[in-house]
Amino acid sequence: MKFAVLVAILAEDLEEQAIDSAKQAGAGGVTILDGRGIGTKEKKTFFGLTYEGSQSVLVFVLEKKLSVKVLKQLTKDLDLNSHSKGVVFTIPLEHIAGIDTAQVQKFESQIKDEL
Repeated sequence: MKFAVLVAILAEDLEEQAIDSAKQAGAGGVTILDGRGIGTKEKKTFFGLTYEGSQSVLVFVLEKKLSVKVLKQLTKDLDLNSHSKGVVFTIPLEHIAGIDTAQVQKFESQIKDEL
């Protein structure tokens, strides 16, 4: 079985919607990190203080085919192609240890259902 890491870097206000969307597409657990970004646009200032919006970094370890399905679902549900409120990408995994066996069984079951 091949695995991939799906990373979603999103505006913090999209975090819950993204998690719900990913779970509906078949994702299980997620690791959530807080982040800040520096974009190409000028930052907003208020009385000399610069405002930088908070970002959430969602990290999923998924079966490879499932990662593509979740990526497509997130792109659609969060309308990422028309609004630049985030980016979603996958990275192939070569080696993995410590993944929950129940999660592996869930991935196997999903693959069998698709066949």
